[in-house]
Amino acid sequence: MELEFGISLAFVVLGVVLLIAELTSPGAFLLVPGTVLIIMGFIGMLAPEVLFSVYSPIIAVVIIVPLTLVTIKMYQKLAPPGPPETTVASSLVGLEGVVTHDVRPGMLSGKVKINNDSWSATSDHEIVKGTRVVVLKSEGVHVTVGEKK
Repeated sequence: MELEFGISLAFVVLGVVLLIAELTSPGAFLLVPGTVLIIMGFIGMLAPEVLFSVYSPIIAVVIIVPLTLVTIKMYQKLAPPGPPETTVASSLVGLEGVVTHDVRPGMLSGKVKINNDSWSATSDHEIVKGTRVVVLKSEGVHVTVGEKK
């Protein structure tokens, strides 16, 4: 009888450790196994014959499935998916920026800073450093700009 209680207590302690680990590192998905271990540990303390029977895995699955679904929904509400972090060429058209290296026609040596990112730039006429510009066209990693009016 002491062995069963010791194992049940170990389940509870391990479950609490997993919950604390989840609190220190959210998103590690330790909430489900931690909670299952705590519940199974208390079941083992109250009814050791159930914990050490063929019903134990069935009880664990009955706890895991709904708990997993609830946890997934909770994480989705806490951190909804955001827009992609990468910038696509078409999303630059119309944005404003500042010339950081002189822009010359037909050359990609010019640089423009747009939303804290630096892009190679060209134009149909020379634009000097410090001039505010707007993106007219974007291809790959370079943009075609015109002076902001």
